[in-house]
Amino acid sequence: MALDREKLEYFIKKYEKKDRNQLIETGHLINNPPEKGTELITEKYRSDRGNELLIIAKDILFSLLFGDESNHVKYTRIEQELLTLTVPIFKSESLNFMKATTEISGLGTWQYPDSISNDSRADNIILQVEYGEIEGELIGDGIVTSLSLINNLEINEQILYARMINVEQSTLIT
Repeated sequence: MALDREKLEYFIKKYEKKDRNQLIETGHLINNPPEKGTELITEKYRSDRGNELLIIAKDILFSLLFGDESNHVKYTRIEQELLTLTVPIFKSESLNFMKATTEISGLGTWQYPDSISNDSRADNIILQVEYGEIEGELIGDGIVTSLSLINNLEINEQILYARMINVEQSTLIT
């Protein structure tokens, strides 16, 4: 992708505020996609533009987490961070491109106020991946923007839980 700070800033600026309604209005989502918190959004609910944007979001997420000079990603990474992402196990296939992760099985309890989706002891998968951050926390902003697009275009959770924290020490060699 030849991703660098300038291209990442452009991506974040262009897509950070794109929500589900805007994706419907712009024709990325079509055919009355399933309500948030229910089933996955499959290809039949995305236009060609929606499918292309999903691929871009996944490519950028991969580049942010795992990219280096060997795949033309140019960042000066100054500290280590840990991304923890919780996804229902039946939706985890959407993130199978994230190969260098730790996967932990977990049961979750979730009750949405409008009762669209309530999970009691739901099977979740917790994905953890350590990545390098750059000055200004721009990688984290890009991760949030990418995950938001992936959620709105495919995973379809009401709240996709992701947390990023600083890693004080690590055995991960960068």
